[in-house]
Amino acid sequence: MNHQFIYTSLTRISDLAEIEFNLEKLDRAQWATGDYVVSKILDPGSNTLNLELTTGRMRGVIGGESIVGALGERYATLEATGTWRKVKADLKMHVLTGAGLMGKLTSKSIFLPNMMEVNYTGHAFRNGKKLTMNDFVESGEPIPFNTPVILFVGTSMSAGKTTSARIVANLFKVAGYNVVGAKLTGAGRYKDILAIKDVGANAVMDFVDVGLPSSICPVDIYRTKLDQLLSRIQHQNADVAIIEIGASPLEPYNGDLAINALRDHIKCIVLCASDPYAVYGLMAAFEIIPDIVTGITSNTLAGVNMVKKLCNVNALNLIDSSTSEELKEVLSAKTGFDLSENTMAYSN
Repeated sequence: MNHQFIYTSLTRISDLAEIEFNLEKLDRAQWATGDYVVSKILDPGSNTLNLELTTGRMRGVIGGESIVGALGERYATLEATGTWRKVKADLKMHVLTGAGLMGKLTSKSIFLPNMMEVNYTGHAFRNGKKLTMNDFVESGEPIPFNTPVILFVGTSMSAGKTTSARIVANLFKVAGYNVVGAKLTGAGRYKDILAIKDVGANAVMDFVDVGLPSSICPVDIYRTKLDQLLSRIQHQNADVAIIEIGASPLEPYNGDLAINALRDHIKCIVLCASDPYAVYGLMAAFEIIPDIVTGITSNTLAGVNMVKKLCNVNALNLIDSSTSEELKEVLSAKTGFDLSENTMAYSN
């Protein structure tokens, strides 16, 4: 590996760390989402800020190091917003996610530490052509998607989707099923799908695998990428797909398109919510009736009862192991899968 740069997790689909490339500065009019760029750290920001490597591990930084990441956009309601489109003539921008999503910060929560500031050095080039995430997307035979889906939707970021998906994926694996995990929308981070891999998923993938640093992009582009991603999921021949819609489908990450593409294959909907009123709002906006409500709103009996009163749906705190049997009953009833423990699974 070339240790001249820090290779962030958005480069995990590429060979940039193994095969030499050169740098060329491009005019901002030639920049585009998904371009691989190198930037030098001007200000590492808070000492709590780390970069996510291609393995998913986190790495601390110091000023003066250079990062390989990708141009993109983020629009996180609870943390920060930014885009490469707002980079000015001084070529300064920020690391918008630890995965190496680069763009100019346009706003951030007062509770968030200062973001890492970097200066654009140049685009990665080979043979006279700039390198983009699309250049490293693996081709495959397109096939229709028909895998049964357990869908995880949230009322916002950090509502508990990944934790809940990990718990459900584990139940299916312990019962002996072939499980594929996927995240269809959001801003690129490797940790979310790795959490599903950690509990035994046979394969995991997300929008980064089809060349998107985040799913903020024009509708026609996202539809094409979504078809590619669903085809990749189908190629796994899994018994069940544990699928997360990152952020909220009301945010500009194309989550509404992803949900509509899956509707005919959804067997169970798990809605992770920050509060009971958010449950009501999302149900009304998308005509979704969740089979389970969980997340922050299920942390107390007050939240559980309010969800029942407002929305007439049941809430379960999936982190509480005492809810496991009820969770299994709901999943089995909705999917038809037997989730009793399969001891043979431990020998595989």
